[in-house]
Amino acid sequence: MSFGQQEGLYDFYLTEEQEERARNLHESMIIIDLLFQGPLSPGAIPESVSERIREQCEPYIEDPMKYSGMPAKLLLQMVAKGELPEYKEQWYKSGITAGNRQLALGSLDGMLDSMGEVQLQFDTADWLTKALTAEDIRKAKREGRKAGIVTAQETDALGKNLELLDMLHNYGLRILQLTYNNQNMIGSGCAERANGGLSNYGRTFVERLNQLGILVDTGHCGKQTTLDACLYSSSPVIASHTGVEAIYPHMRCKSDEELLAIAGTGGVIGIFAMPWFIHDDPNQTTIEHVLDHIDYVVKLCGIDHVGIGTDWPMSDVLWSLVYFKENIAPRLGFAKGDGPSTETVRGLEQYGFFINFTRGLVARGFSDEDIAKIMGGNWLRVFEQVCGKGAES
Repeated sequence: MSFGQQEGLYDFYLTEEQEERARNLHESMIIIDLLFQGPLSPGAIPESVSERIREQCEPYIEDPMKYSGMPAKLLLQMVAKGELPEYKEQWYKSGITAGNRQLALGSLDGMLDSMGEVQLQFDTADWLTKALTAEDIRKAKREGRKAGIVTAQETDALGKNLELLDMLHNYGLRILQLTYNNQNMIGSGCAERANGGLSNYGRTFVERLNQLGILVDTGHCGKQTTLDACLYSSSPVIASHTGVEAIYPHMRCKSDEELLAIAGTGGVIGIFAMPWFIHDDPNQTTIEHVLDHIDYVVKLCGIDHVGIGTDWPMSDVLWSLVYFKENIAPRLGFAKGDGPSTETVRGLEQYGFFINFTRGLVARGFSDEDIAKIMGGNWLRVFEQVCGKGAES
C-alpha cells in the first residue's frame, strides 16, 4: 500500500524519503491553526451520539437559533464529562500544537455563557492549557500538551464599553475580529454593500486593542475596514481565516491590496479550508486548492506573512449543519448556498488528517524552514510581538 492510499493521507505522490521528511517535520514543528472550529467533525462523531443529541434538541425546534446552537453545546458538555474521547484523539492525531478556543460576543448573556463554556474546556482537560503568551505555546509543545488561544469573531456585546475589553483581556482574550460579515459600530463587514471602513469609534477600538496587546483580526471585515485597520493599527494586523480573491472571487476572500496591506503591518494571512469559499465547486474541492491560496500569498506577500486558519471542522453533527445552512446562515449575511455545511475539503475530511498540509508543502518544494513558518512559525512570531513573549524558556 502506498502512503497516499493509507487512511486520511491525500495522494501527493511523495517518495518514501519525502514521506519520512514530512512526518519528522510534522512531529517536530510548532503547528498553529489560528482559527478552527473543531477538532471534532461530523465524520468523527459516532452516529449514536448524533441521534442522542437530536432527541435532546427536538423540544426546541420552534426556536431556530437555540435549536441550531444546542448540538455544539451538548458536544462540549460531553467532552467535559469525558464521554467523547474522539475530541482529544482528533486533536492529538492532527499534530497541531495550538488552536483557538472561541468566545461568542454577540450579546452580554451570550458572552458570559461562552466564557463559561471555554473555561470549562481548560478546567476539565489536563492536556489543554490557555495560551496567554508565546512561551505558553512553546511550553505546551515541550510538554506534549495542547494550547488554546482565546479568540472572538464579533464585538456586539461590548457596545461602546471599552472597559469590557480590559475584562476580556484579563480573562485571556488575545485575538479579536473587528466585524463579522455585517455592519457594526466598529466598521463594515465583507457582506456590506456600503464598504464603509472603520468608524471613528472603530479607530478608538483598534487603538485600545493595540494598548492591551490583543491582535486585530480582519477575517470577516470588508475591504475598506481591512485597509483602515492596517492604516491605523500600531501593531501587526492579521486575517485569521480568509482566501485569495484573485483565485476565487468570494466575499470572504481578500483582494491583493488587502493582502499586501496586512503584510505591510508585519501581519499574517491565515488561509482557510472551507470548500465553498476557495473553489467554484465545493463538492470537488481538494487540499490542493487550499495550497493554491497559500502559494499565491507566499508569492505576493512573502513567506513570513502566510499561515493556516482552517475555519474547520465544524464541531457539530451532520443533521445540525444541514439545518444551519438552510435556516441560520442567511441571517448571518451568507448568500444562499454559502456558509458552514456538509461539504469537506478532500484531504481534510477529519481534523486528524492535518498532516496533509505538511505533506502538500513538501510536495510543492518548500524548504523545511519555510514549511515551519507556514505551519505555525509566522503565527507564533506575530503572537509573541503583540501578545507578549512570556517567561524565558
